[in-house]
Amino acid sequence: MSLASERRAHLAAQPELLRAIRRGIEKEGLRVDASGNLAMTPHPSALGSALTNPRITTDYSESLLELITRPLPDAESLIGELTDIHSFVALRNPGEPIWNQSMPAHLPPEADIPVAWYGTSNTGMLKHVYRLGLAWRYGKVMQCIAGVHYNFSLPEAAWDLLADGDTPQDRRNTGYMALIRNFTRHAWLLMYLFGASPAVSRSFLQRAGYETRLTRLSPDTYCMPWATSLRMSDLGYKSPIQSDLQLCYNDLDTFTARIHRAVTTPWPAYEAIGTHRDDRRIQLNTNILQIENEYYSSIRPKQATGRCERPNTVLRQRGIQYIEVRCMDIDPWAPAGIAVQTSRFLDAFLLYCAVEESPLFPPPGFCQESQDNFALVAREGRRPDLLLQRDGCATSLRDWAEEALDRIEPYARLLDAHSGDGGHAAALDPQRAKARDPDDTPSARLLAALREGGREFHDWTLAQSQSHWEFLRARGLPDDTLAAYDAAARKSIADQAAIEAADTISFEDYVARFHAALGPAPVC
Repeated sequence: MSLASERRAHLAAQPELLRAIRRGIEKEGLRVDASGNLAMTPHPSALGSALTNPRITTDYSESLLELITRPLPDAESLIGELTDIHSFVALRNPGEPIWNQSMPAHLPPEADIPVAWYGTSNTGMLKHVYRLGLAWRYGKVMQCIAGVHYNFSLPEAAWDLLADGDTPQDRRNTGYMALIRNFTRHAWLLMYLFGASPAVSRSFLQRAGYETRLTRLSPDTYCMPWATSLRMSDLGYKSPIQSDLQLCYNDLDTFTARIHRAVTTPWPAYEAIGTHRDDRRIQLNTNILQIENEYYSSIRPKQATGRCERPNTVLRQRGIQYIEVRCMDIDPWAPAGIAVQTSRFLDAFLLYCAVEESPLFPPPGFCQESQDNFALVAREGRRPDLLLQRDGCATSLRDWAEEALDRIEPYARLLDAHSGDGGHAAALDPQRAKARDPDDTPSARLLAALREGGREFHDWTLAQSQSHWEFLRARGLPDDTLAAYDAAARKSIADQAAIEAADTISFEDYVARFHAALGPAPVC
């Protein structure tokens, strides 16, 4: 019996561990007007404070909502809660639909894209200035790209079965890093199966050189013909400077040491920008990364942080609490941007990544082959007879995808054995169809809809978004649920006011304290 089979048997004998798995979602989406143009209005007060509302905040832009669920025990309750939050937004801000696509709506000139505002407290200003820095470093257009972040955790006792280590925290860290390595090896599969952003509107192409890298499909629509996800390609949420970081997923100590180096090492181009203009701070520092969250990756190890705590520091101190999958495109056919079936597949996929053997990456612990596969599938994943690299050898995407789905199936059945239905195994069936026929993938379906209907990407997406918006408004919410969200919104506004009133130091002193919280460079 293989090690993975032994581990599955142990999990099967302890169903309480599978029932204790938790998953959560952070889903981004642009507010737009009736014509599908970026909403230029402030964050709606009926939704509460973007700083302190635990369910509704903003990401980069003032117009980019981020809707956040609790950690929940199954896919049905997860997507149900996410849909509830969408319905609340639709009821309380009905005139501005959420753009249900990862690539942006029609954008104004870059200078006019509003940066998110969180109030005058030091905490709020830190978030705002960090986003100003992103604008200077990467441009505002890139920061309007949206996605679905999927959080996943196993209970502490599961790592006693799945990982080695002297303490529970050691075992948890070792296990999650192994999960991340296996995820990194197979993340291209998620791009192929769920990538849904092969096209963009012309207004996205404000950066020089973009048009020459794309094919013009119609007057306002550009695409890469074989792409699955422009969002996760080098045209999307990427930084050429960060590509040289070579972060290591072999162990948490090395990973956090390299992140520490990135957030403390100056970069000449950012030094040229400086930290202040006209006596106002425009970025937090001139280092490769202003803060840890600036690192653009398809997956992150995570630990909850408090006010003024640094993610890297709490990871070293308290260990990994959960992982965050960051590569999922918004599903334009799902009202909440992700379907229950997709959530079930992700659970089986991530359980597979956690349980299967996960060899260390070769020195220096960098996964170049896996990253190259990921980038290739984002750009050309539906190209006929596409070959990927697997341990230095060329292999067919289709063959590898079918093999991976076969290996994920036992984990889907393991989850089904303790959920009372066959939903996880059933979630594999449409993925097998996509592996056999690229025309079944979301990216192919989207391009086919544009070609067959003779429609622009913008117009098609606006119609989809408005249809979902009407459904969400008509769906409504139970009175007690609506009242609870209203109460949370009011409370968040009061909480923000209390934070602002409690500040006793200057913003510059607060920034210095925040940087100091990173601590000395770790030894690994």
